[in-house]
Amino acid sequence: MPHTLRVNGRSTSVDVSDDMPLLWVIRDVLNLKGTKFGCGIGQCGACTVHLRGRAVRSCQTPVSTVMGAPITTIEGLSPDGTHPVQVAWQEIDVPQCGYCQAGQMMTAAALLAAMAKPTDADIDRAMNGNLCRCGTYLRIREGIHRAASMPRPAQAVQASTSTRQ
Repeated sequence: MPHTLRVNGRSTSVDVSDDMPLLWVIRDVLNLKGTKFGCGIGQCGACTVHLRGRAVRSCQTPVSTVMGAPITTIEGLSPDGTHPVQVAWQEIDVPQCGYCQAGQMMTAAALLAAMAKPTDADIDRAMNGNLCRCGTYLRIREGIHRAASMPRPAQAVQASTSTRQ
């Protein structure tokens, strides 16, 4: 059955089964490889994308539940890699192997859209469940604090405002 999706600001139609996880639509049908498969049960966070501005696990989200809703993948976070989270991650060299980092950055970006200046406790709470086998948790927290201190792009401010209404 065809499903109309709005991914990274573009509307597209995909012909997949209703119960296909959004992760596989993103990776295998739309060929956006930044969103990663980690555990398949929504426990690791590698597959995190934004749905209506909120961080969700795409491996546990059936495509039939997202028709027409705005979906943002790591590729759509910023067209030129200048989202504060992306810049902060590069400035302090957050990733080690990098596999989980797209999910980490998507969760961090959703946190910062909802809360401009999170505390360590806020960050720990929001990032809980995003696993990093390399153990870069302290650099992730530092990256979030650094991103919080940067000017936010107009698009991110507008998106976070519209998700609160």
